[in-house]
Amino acid sequence: MPGMVGMGKPRGDGWVGYPVPRPAAAVRLFCLPYAGGGASAFQDWPAGLPGVVEVAAVHLPGREGRFAEPPIDRMGVLVEVLADALPPHLDRPFAFFGHSMGARVGFELARELRRRGARGPVRLFVSGCRAPQLPPDPPTFDLPDDQLVARLRELGGTPPEVFAQPELVELLLPTVRADLTAVETVRFSPGPPLDCPIRAFGGSHDPEATPEETAAWEAQTRAGFTLQVLPGDHFFLHDQRDALLTTVAADLEADTAARAG
Repeated sequence: MPGMVGMGKPRGDGWVGYPVPRPAAAVRLFCLPYAGGGASAFQDWPAGLPGVVEVAAVHLPGREGRFAEPPIDRMGVLVEVLADALPPHLDRPFAFFGHSMGARVGFELARELRRRGARGPVRLFVSGCRAPQLPPDPPTFDLPDDQLVARLRELGGTPPEVFAQPELVELLLPTVRADLTAVETVRFSPGPPLDCPIRAFGGSHDPEATPEETAAWEAQTRAGFTLQVLPGDHFFLHDQRDALLTTVAADLEADTAARAG
């Protein structure tokens, strides 16, 4: 639910923004936000990544620069729209990074690209997200407003000043609820494991995705899996950003060197 600030002007299609364009980069890292979050969550990432990596932040409707557009509350629709929008940006090797909802979007998007016979990611980074084949947790998207706000407070990740402004909370709740609906109502469809490696990040005290639940992502790839557990709760993404980006950089540099070799 953080973020009313715009980040990285999107290209004409409105879906992808480049906070620091790197036209000569060897690999493009598409960053997919968590429920209620936006592209601004990744605005500082280029500073923590080497020049061979270009950050491409995905701008979803219903927030930041696309606040006037209705959010998408069905995972299948969101994935299809993204698969339609991304091809102009797939002119070089690319990877997906997603946290929480964004991880599930990245996974389903990789599978959708495979179904279409399109180029897929060279690596999938999933963060703060239970493996998709596990039984779902009880839904939260249909909680009354006061209970949903209390839940968001518990999870952290939203600046306290947001909750101090009831009008702002009222504006943002429909987007949060739509995002939660999308991720909590999608049902896992068994299919072949992905052909790209998966790197999973988990928070040591994340109530939404325990290290054991995050480790179960291994079943979704035939190309190698690694789990890294970082200190923190569900939003370790922010507190442990430097450690996380060090790993992302090392993986993408190794992938680039292997392709060059």
